Amino acid sequence: MSVATEEEVDLAVVEEAHGIRDKILSELRKVIIGQQDLLDQVLTAMFAGGHLLMVGVPGLAKTLLVSTLADTLNMGFKRIQFTPDMMPSDIIGTEVLEEDQTTGHKTFVFVQGPVFTNLLLADEINRTPPKTQAALMEAMQEKQVTVGKTTYPLEEPFMVMATQNPIEQEGTYPLPEAQLDRFMFMIYVDYPSDEELKQIVKKTTAEGLGKPNAVIGGEEVLRVRHLVRQIPISDHVLDYITQLVVSTHINKETAHETCKKYISWGAGPRAGQYLSLGAKSRALLRGNLQATVEDVRAVAHSVLRHRIVTNFTAIADGVSADNVIDTLLKEIPE
Repeated sequence: MSVATEEEVDLAVVEEAHGIRDKILSELRKVIIGQQDLLDQVLTAMFAGGHLLMVGVPGLAKTLLVSTLADTLNMGFKRIQFTPDMMPSDIIGTEVLEEDQTTGHKTFVFVQGPVFTNLLLADEINRTPPKTQAALMEAMQEKQVTVGKTTYPLEEPFMVMATQNPIEQEGTYPLPEAQLDRFMFMIYVDYPSDEELKQIVKKTTAEGLGKPNAVIGGEEVLRVRHLVRQIPISDHVLDYITQLVVSTHINKETAHETCKKYISWGAGPRAGQYLSLGAKSRALLRGNLQATVEDVRAVAHSVLRHRIVTNFTAIADGVSADNVIDTLLKEIPE
């Protein structure tokens, strides 16, 4: 794939990126039945260069989706099953004392943890204490790991896809707001439709699922990510993004009345950045030459739902963060 110039995005390059999306989806559908919106959002986040948090009850193929996606990518993949007794060194690695058998000289050698990969599956991330959850924060933001006085860069592309179970409270530790903000998207994984469930039962209890093939490597992922940032976005769309974010700032006069009533903390600048990148990535993967308001609206829930904090009034009235976002998308003019 060629790389577009900053002045313009070549249609042929956009179509090639759209073709890469179709190739990956074709391989994913060998294993994953239905969940089209989920698949689109996962690819949107991956090619935008963001991290992803999937929330859903057990058995909805969250882990299967990530491992299948890894099979379609010719790059490193590691899986961490988070548990309450896990330590930060189990993620980032640790220094061990090593002795030279010839000289007897002893030195400390750093043994890399599973975070040193391209695609990291953090399974049930809320099952480990905040101290261990925080071990991922530097890796997710700065794409590096610091151990002692030494900083080790992570190989690009690097992406964390985490899963979380929303129904069990015992033995779980809610992610801190700062950690949640590192995730570009929070996606709610819903139950399959009746027909999809029928196909799942049929295929998994008979001939079994297919085996996906690797269709792109890390270099192609990086090139598409570079191209995403070249997708133009007009001032009109940027104004809409700004209005969405600023409307959640309850300490300002421009705040929406629903936000003043139901939220205690609004979205920060990273929300605006991810709304723009998400819209650009969605537009590119759909074969479009520029991001539109419709692209922003399509990613708004995934970007904003974990960046606004509802208050006690919202809890009493049964209003969720998604309900607030619905109101903003309905009432803020395009």
